[in-house]
Amino acid sequence: MKRFHVHLHVEDLAQSIAFYSTLFAAEPSRVESDYAKWMLDDPRINFAISTRGARPGIDHLGFQTDDPAELAEMKSRAERADMALLDEGETTCCYARSEKHWVTDPQGIAWEHFHTLGNIPVFSEGQPADAAAACCTPAAAATSTQASACCAPAPRGKPIGIPVKSSNSCC
Repeated sequence: MKRFHVHLHVEDLAQSIAFYSTLFAAEPSRVESDYAKWMLDDPRINFAISTRGARPGIDHLGFQTDDPAELAEMKSRAERADMALLDEGETTCCYARSEKHWVTDPQGIAWEHFHTLGNIPVFSEGQPADAAAACCTPAAAATSTQASACCAPAPRGKPIGIPVKSSNSCC
């Protein structure tokens, strides 16, 4: 079964945690100095916020799978549709180790497909702790002028016109 994923950039983490805790009638399942996440069952969503974005708003959307077979099916479906696919493989970001790939919709919105393998104590291994960007999703890579340690490998399939830096870490 899949879980819908939304990641927002926020300006004030404490204020946003209070707002979303009230909205969801639930406290976050994980809180860090720059990040919070709710793993809700009704609706089934992985909702994350962080202060690491360039500007407030939606960073990316996605689907978190319960098992590797679901993730492989999503990847296969994207490949069959000749979607531009940014395959990161096993990587770290958002305090977790995951297997993931990205696709980008026609409007440039990044969609993350991932299977979480475990938690880690830092936002991203191999990325400076004070890095401004949460991760470089495909959309963020298009506007980023700073080198970042969280970009995906070059896309396959239809070109999406997004400069991509090579590395092994993202959210």
